[in-house]
Amino acid sequence: MLPDRLTGRCYCGATQLSASGPLSVAYCHCTDCRRWTGAPVTAWVGVPEVTLTPAPEPFSISEGVSRTSCPRCGSPLAASFSYLPGTMWLPMGLLDQAADLAPTLHCYAGEALPWLHISDDLPREQGSGHEVL
Repeated sequence: MLPDRLTGRCYCGATQLSASGPLSVAYCHCTDCRRWTGAPVTAWVGVPEVTLTPAPEPFSISEGVSRTSCPRCGSPLAASFSYLPGTMWLPMGLLDQAADLAPTLHCYAGEALPWLHISDDLPREQGSGHEVL
């Protein structure tokens, strides 16, 4: 059973987050997510809304993509994508409930690092997976 409410924080604890329950949980293998998070793959939790306290200013480098990071420690906090309207995406590692949130999909599977092998039977979308997220 998925939690109704999600909580979490950045690495240094300066920014707290609270969100309504998850809509989707997915891995993303795209180069942009790897660069932003510094991880070989990112697990994301899609939520309808999130409250960041204090509320840092989002930034955009790629058209249609807005990202928010902690101004103190730089931890990735949230992202939104124009092709996934009405959903904010939270990096799984920030969440207190991460153990309860299993991914159900791999997005941008064609961009996965060749040495990374995640053995599961989840669907693998070559693109954003926006049709199923």
